[in-house]
Amino acid sequence: MNDTDRAILAFELEHWHYPGNKERIIQERFGFSPNRYYQRLNRLLDEPEALAQQPALVKRLLNRRDQRAQRRRVTHES
Repeated sequence: MNDTDRAILAFELEHWHYPGNKERIIQERFGFSPNRYYQRLNRLLDEPEALAQQPALVKRLLNRRDQRAQRRRVTHES
């Protein structure tokens, strides 16, 4: 994990402290699109070092990702 990866995890812990649109803040703080940010975050969630550094956050975000995937599967099966 590099400094940007650690900053992404820290941001996920605290982004609700900042007023405004999360996507705008992502662009301002990290300099890349929200789409790129979420791609990077999703890859980061699969890193053992991320889990070791922020276990509660990573588990919560993995759970949320799994719930979204499950909803998509159910929607496509209907």
